[in-house]
Amino acid sequence: MEDLTPKKIVEELDKFIIGQNAAKKAVAIALRNRFRRQLLPKELRDEVLPKNILMIGPTGVGKTEIARRLAKLVNAPFVKVEASKFTEVGYVGRDVESIIRDLTEVAMNMVKQEHTLRVQEKAKQMAEEKILDILLPQPRFSKELNEFDEKTRYNETREKLRKQLKEGVLDERYIEIDLKEKVIPFGVISNVAMEEIEINLKEMLGSFLPEKVKRKKVKVSEALKIITQEEANKLIDIEKVTKEAIERVEQTGIVFIDEIDKIATRGSSYGPDVSREGVQRDLLPIVEGSTVTTKYGPVKTDHILFIAAGAFHLSKPSDLIPELQGRFPIRVELNSLGKDEFIRILTEPDNALIKQYVALLSTEGVYLEFTKEGIEEIATIAQEVNEKTENIGARRLHTVMEKLLEDISFNAPDLQGQKIIIDAKFVREKLSEIVKSEDLSRYIL
Repeated sequence: MEDLTPKKIVEELDKFIIGQNAAKKAVAIALRNRFRRQLLPKELRDEVLPKNILMIGPTGVGKTEIARRLAKLVNAPFVKVEASKFTEVGYVGRDVESIIRDLTEVAMNMVKQEHTLRVQEKAKQMAEEKILDILLPQPRFSKELNEFDEKTRYNETREKLRKQLKEGVLDERYIEIDLKEKVIPFGVISNVAMEEIEINLKEMLGSFLPEKVKRKKVKVSEALKIITQEEANKLIDIEKVTKEAIERVEQTGIVFIDEIDKIATRGSSYGPDVSREGVQRDLLPIVEGSTVTTKYGPVKTDHILFIAAGAFHLSKPSDLIPELQGRFPIRVELNSLGKDEFIRILTEPDNALIKQYVALLSTEGVYLEFTKEGIEEIATIAQEVNEKTENIGARRLHTVMEKLLEDISFNAPDLQGQKIIIDAKFVREKLSEIVKSEDLSRYIL
């Protein structure tokens, strides 16, 4: 984090998101402030709260992507939620505290995976020994015969098998292994619809549940994965993982609340506005800072960074309740995207759409080459369709590209070894009729 200066953060975001410099600058400062806070004396550190961000802009301009890439940059737990999906506690729907429970689950999986990677080599060695024991059980050495010779022959055979196991020679061979699984006593869960509750109960009760051993016949390659995972789970300290995960949520967690404009009220005190205001009031405690009970323990939300976003076509930020407005002091407006931005989006980012399609079709031996004019035509058509129908920003490029390359993708196995030039003429032939049509709803654009 020390090397991630605000400028460096913006440079990293530039690799994936075109434009929107104001938003990038705001999140870069917010992220850097987290690092600065860690260097403060403890008394002051607890007083410095994150400056939550409100992003205002139409759909498909990069709001979610900025938040997601930011979290990935520092390996922070991240969840995206849609404000419109929540309803006031007591109504039908999930309560807003589930946001923090989901964030904690993400952190647990992240930390558990990191700890598992550290013990992976040791776990694999232990798994190999177990598989060798199944393939070549240790015999009872006879004292009447030469015990030394028997042990030597056994060890030599075992080493040959070990070599074959490492080289993958035994991968397709079947062996029987014992699989252990937690069992919930009969009668506790009886409804198939309660499957999620059953999974959660197994995780919560853990060691308190009885284990059932089931014998299964599997290939050696699969057995190696299963046993390695079992051994890795034994090697990691789950208490340490839990403590680290909760700390990571509390200190580095990022929550992205999309469609916050959908719960903004416009002055009426009855009908749907009451429920919308209810959602805002439910969100308020976790954004302000509270303690949420999760199955891994209590989680404080005081220093979680909240990034809210909305188009605000039919409402404005001031329609949010004042208390919630005050919790999002940093506001940035994101610009609509036009032809010039679309050209850059198609070509510049590390994950640019054109690079993706070229790579995908090269796996079939089909080589695409996009000319400069061809790319400009794609961008022009995407802009035109956005103007004629609903403006969905850069997401329109996905639908346009998919339609443009539909026939090539379908026939790719028969086009092996061919090079196809995607120029302006090709693009117009494929898409001009669609753009001219007044009834664009007939097309997947």
